[in-house]
Amino acid sequence: MGKIRTPFFRIVVTDSRKARNGLSIEEIGRYVPGQEPSIMEVNSERAQYWLGVGAQPTAAVEAIFKVTGDWQKFKGLPGTEGTLKFATPKPAKSIAYEAAVKQAMDEPKEGATTMKKKAQEKLAAKANPAPVIEEVVSEPTATEEVAVEAVVETAPEAVVEAPTEVVAEASATEEAAE
Repeated sequence: MGKIRTPFFRIVVTDSRKARNGLSIEEIGRYVPGQEPSIMEVNSERAQYWLGVGAQPTAAVEAIFKVTGDWQKFKGLPGTEGTLKFATPKPAKSIAYEAAVKQAMDEPKEGATTMKKKAQEKLAAKANPAPVIEEVVSEPTATEEVAVEAVVETAPEAVVEAPTEVVAEASATEEAAE
């Protein structure tokens, strides 16, 4: 039974005079080896009954009974609890969904997605507007007047000095020419 590469076995009670895959008397369990850990489900009551009335398990079924503890129980041996491992139960999908929704509600609203470059610049411009410089007309103080006069005085001298030298050189050249 099962699909390709996904085996699934039934544990059945059948008459030894019948065909192996023929009609079975009763299904008492199933074995799914493809999962981790393997699934072994056995109806312990029915297994004990059939073993008690003389049913002979195959080697594979006897090994499964030893893992589940049914063979030890039948023979009166210690270890009737068996060595069967159980998979941890998976959380319900609704619980995982509710946790994801709760986590999404806790996230910040802004910056949750990556915006295009222009959109980021516009948002940054709105968040941090450029400071507006207002011109305030006021009476200059004495230190401001001195600074303005000093700048005005030094600039014309520098400008005046260059032509003076040129004029002096020009006049020297004219005198030499005469």
